[in-house]
Amino acid sequence: MVELAGIIILGILAQWVAWKLKIPAILPLILIGLLVGPIAAEYLSSDGSKWIEPIYNGKKGLFPGESLFYFVSLAISVILFEGGLTLRVKEIKNVGPVISKLITVGSLVTFFGAAVAAHFIFYLSWEMSFLFSALIIVTGPTVITPILRNIPLKQDVSAVLRWEGILIDPIGALVAVLVFEFISVDAGGAFTKTAFIEFGKIVLFGSTFGFAFAHGLNFIINRRLIPHYLLNVFALASVLGVFVLADTFAHESGLLAVVVMGMVLGNSNSPYLKELLYFKESLSILLVSILFILLAANINMEDLLLIFNWNTAVLFAIVVFILRPIGVFLSTYNSSLQFNEKVFISWVGPRGIVAAGIASLFGLKLAKNGVPDAEYITPLVFMIVLGTVLLNATTARYVAQWVGVFLKKSNGILIIGASKASRLIGNYLEENGRHVVLIDNNQNNINKAAELGLEAINTNIYADSLGDNIELNDVGYIIALTGNSDINQFAINRFKGEFGENGAFRLITPEELNDPNYEPKQSIFIQRDDFISLTETTRRYPAIHEIVITDKKHYENLIDLSGRDYDIIPLFLKDESDELHIITNIDKDDEAFTEGWKLVYLGKPYDVEKIQKEKTNSKEKEEESD
Repeated sequence: MVELAGIIILGILAQWVAWKLKIPAILPLILIGLLVGPIAAEYLSSDGSKWIEPIYNGKKGLFPGESLFYFVSLAISVILFEGGLTLRVKEIKNVGPVISKLITVGSLVTFFGAAVAAHFIFYLSWEMSFLFSALIIVTGPTVITPILRNIPLKQDVSAVLRWEGILIDPIGALVAVLVFEFISVDAGGAFTKTAFIEFGKIVLFGSTFGFAFAHGLNFIINRRLIPHYLLNVFALASVLGVFVLADTFAHESGLLAVVVMGMVLGNSNSPYLKELLYFKESLSILLVSILFILLAANINMEDLLLIFNWNTAVLFAIVVFILRPIGVFLSTYNSSLQFNEKVFISWVGPRGIVAAGIASLFGLKLAKNGVPDAEYITPLVFMIVLGTVLLNATTARYVAQWVGVFLKKSNGILIIGASKASRLIGNYLEENGRHVVLIDNNQNNINKAAELGLEAINTNIYADSLGDNIELNDVGYIIALTGNSDINQFAINRFKGEFGENGAFRLITPEELNDPNYEPKQSIFIQRDDFISLTETTRRYPAIHEIVITDKKHYENLIDLSGRDYDIIPLFLKDESDELHIITNIDKDDEAFTEGWKLVYLGKPYDVEKIQKEKTNSKEKEEESD
């Protein structure tokens, strides 16, 4: 009982430390596991026993016999399903070919290169060498995400690394399964054919079961055949059921099945998707916390001493500094990525949960069966995992700055609220080269934004998870456009330090609009239009127009035309280089208005020049009459 409680407590403590230090949680988790496992047995325990013993002589311990293997398999299935839920096909429209090559060409470079290196450096058998190389193909979202979260990168670079990390997990697992089948089959010269048949069964049953049950679960959820309070646990039971069912038909196909299931659900329009994702994220955190401590604690000191030599450093250097760059540059050849972006992607390649989990699973099985050199698999893979995570977590930010992929100024715009007016403004900004993200808790608004090709997140503004979203790492402006003034003010106060470094703005409230003494500080546009005015104008004239301005006086005359009488709401200023400016940032600068600037406004497409002349003539007549 004490050991079980201790694992959970230490796991959550490690997660907190990782959050505080802004590092992947896998690092403190493995270190804690090594501390309470082999290090405690060797140096801290009086009787030479581990403080936490997952398996002891295959019979005793927390998970005696085969039970540790079963727990690891089920835990990894839930983690991979959660990773699949986060996949969005639309996100890779600019870098899809690069990601495809990274998970194929890049994987082949690592697979063959690392196998050759392991064979000639550690003199492992070719079977064990290829098993090792298959396991270190994967990077993994659990280690990539915390690193990217703290680095404002160009969107394409961030998308490449994140999608590679998620997609390559099941691919690496499948390759490892294939090699494992090669090793396990004792059919003489026919083993190759047998292994390929097994691999074909894995792909067939894994993809089929994952696709079919994803649609089935989505149908059941959308038809509300399950009560809301059972939704999350029913989805969990479905994931475990699909994993076991697929594995029954084709051994090890469950991993592929749950990833496909997650991908299909993640790209559906289910209104409950975000709720499922939150639940799976929380569950994955708990499982990862328990899993890594168990796997690290299960390693013995004699296993670590096998790799405590210079050969390990040489193998690590080849994998990280030679094979990874070769794979990346081959995969990105003739792509839209710049040289410095390729260098950064080459540098960031931390290995994660699937590598460590399956390494332990297969390594223990093969060692138990007496396969030569199997004892090297788990410590070598853990060395790669620890080394790459430590290297990337501590240096990725500085390398990003050094090679020039670090965003010096975050020009992305976060729009709070995805109403029709917000979508119209967001679409205009996106068409003019600004990265825009809309957030709203109304799924209907989110769906309409997605139909326009806009990046939209269905979330609650009060949710803590908003700050962890990678899609917002280049955001430097906040514009709160909801009809609730309290939400607008909360968004400004809560996130202006994180997402509003270049400006945080909101709609003026009706009370402020009618207060002649009010001096706007955060109000957007020209402080004459509240949510009602913005909504009404958008409803009647849903279009954004541009008009050239000549000087400050001309600009002021145009601004005077705004209001309900002319159905015009000035939004932004566009300079001669087509860069957009928030009006409140610039409307008092006389030198800002030079020839070629434009006023961007929402509303009726009037002949503004004609109206302005009529208004000027009318004003002159009034003065003459006076």
